[in-house]
Amino acid sequence: MSNSFGRLFRVTTWGESHGPAIGAVIDGCPPGIALSETDIQPWLDRRRPGGNRHVSQRRESDEVRILSGTFEGRTTGAPIALQIDNEDARPKDYAPNADRFRPGHADFGTQAKYGLRDWRGGGRASARETAARVAAGAVARLIVPQVRINAWLVELGGDRIETFDTDEIGRNALNCPDPRAAERWAAMLDAARKNASSLGAVVECVAEGAPAGWGAPLAAKLDADLAGALMSIPAVKGVEIGDGFAAARSRGEDNVDEIRRGPAFLSNHAGGILGGISTGQPIILRAAFKPTSSLPRPLRTIDGEGADAEIVTTGRHDPCVAIRGAAVVEAMVALTLADHFLLHRAQCGA
Repeated sequence: MSNSFGRLFRVTTWGESHGPAIGAVIDGCPPGIALSETDIQPWLDRRRPGGNRHVSQRRESDEVRILSGTFEGRTTGAPIALQIDNEDARPKDYAPNADRFRPGHADFGTQAKYGLRDWRGGGRASARETAARVAAGAVARLIVPQVRINAWLVELGGDRIETFDTDEIGRNALNCPDPRAAERWAAMLDAARKNASSLGAVVECVAEGAPAGWGAPLAAKLDADLAGALMSIPAVKGVEIGDGFAAARSRGEDNVDEIRRGPAFLSNHAGGILGGISTGQPIILRAAFKPTSSLPRPLRTIDGEGADAEIVTTGRHDPCVAIRGAAVVEAMVALTLADHFLLHRAQCGA
């Protein structure tokens, strides 16, 4: 149960960070959709580690294989199985700390819940698992091709962007729409890595093209499901929709989105969702990523016996997980919107 997302478009991910492979099984995909590995690979390439000095240096090609659910290049309605081999797994990097809990990670909670844990990079709790979500998200995009989903960093280490140029996002390695901010952030990340530290960041995502009517007023609120989907991403500690927390500091007349004939909304403080149902406006979300907890410096912790200990985490880690996390945010939004499209079609027929 805890490894699956969605109601009608249901995705179950499998595999561990330093096991032989990871992957996903998609159930509920409509038949007849053109699908091949080339439809999935570009999205995985955006998330792939080792692309530049600002991300994990783990060397993974992240090449996806479709094992089932297609025939002659189209989906059949059967479960779609996706597999991504782990080519650069190094469990030995974690062996020295197998009996100690890494601060800031899921180690302690996992041990408390299950009575055991996979100490090889966190196992299922590792961000490596999100590659499977990105692969599944690529399939979800094909179900709602009318929706354009894009994410970028708007803040890193407390430094926010000042300008916005969509074309700039593809020109720098930081998924940043502000060229001057990208230069500052690169220097900040270099300094953080040199000082055995890390930085948090905020990712903004905009989904355009979703019509009015997706979602439901109570148990299947679109904004609630989107928030839950983003909160399920490792290192995400907060989610905003529309104005988010800024709405709590505004007045009613300044926050309400007035409507004119058309219909035409005069603003979008609600972020494209009202009462749990989409309005047809762009859906705007932001996810706050905490700084990477894997630090190559001594930290206080406890061992498996509960005794005080010290730990230094080795291995290859992102100085800011949000850089590659932007692709995961897009994937989770795509999975949620595809699910709600199918739910809406099932109930309302259109």
